[in-house]
Amino acid sequence: KHSPLPFHPEALPAAVAADCAHRQGKFWEMHDALYAAFREGEGVDVDGMAGELGLDVAKLRACMEGPDAIARVKADLKLGSEVGVRGTPAFFVNGRPLFGAQPYEAFAAIVDEELKKAEKPAERRR
Repeated sequence: KHSPLPFHPEALPAAVAADCAHRQGKFWEMHDALYAAFREGEGVDVDGMAGELGLDVAKLRACMEGPDAIARVKADLKLGSEVGVRGTPAFFVNGRPLFGAQPYEAFAAIVDEELKKAEKPAERRR
């Protein structure tokens, strides 16, 4: 889900661009290009990135300027707020939250606990 940081002026447009790239099957490629540009301190040229990624730039631009993509991103933000997300990253494993940058062991512990629950006979889980 998208969770653009409210204090980052380019976060919402970047989330919308990534969402629109997803419509053309290139979410992760756009995601990675955007993050690389932010890390390098470069200005974000979404049209240029889209062209380099082989996206239909006109289609991407129309998507970004239409109401649907921003509505999807805002719906993700609303859902995150409703389930207690206050920042990124935020993860849920079978509904159990894990907030912030966590080590592998934190994920492994929750996943192992959830796997153990799944192994119990159905009668005991009720």
